[in-house]
Amino acid sequence: MPPEPLSQKEIEDRLAELPGWTLDGDRITRSYRLADHFAATALVIHVAQVQEELGHHSDLTLGYNTVSLAVNTHSAGGAVTEQDFELARRVEALAPGHGVR
Repeated sequence: MPPEPLSQKEIEDRLAELPGWTLDGDRITRSYRLADHFAATALVIHVAQVQEELGHHSDLTLGYNTVSLAVNTHSAGGAVTEQDFELARRVEALAPGHGVR
């Protein structure tokens, strides 16, 4: 059974617990600015590993010294679900203290 979409209120409540993450249309998004390109690339590798562990993948973009994520759940019709927030929490644990672009 596909995961259930979250209500607007549920999304807002979960976003309040994840500073830097925002709702952009039908996805939750976050950008990180890192010290340099090598650090950004390393973060991408770690995020990719978490995504494989969870079996849930975001749009992941590597810039010069930035990493951006946008995630929703395709199996729930492109809605935001608890799976998206689990991925966001795991990414936050990898990248504490990095500023939002």
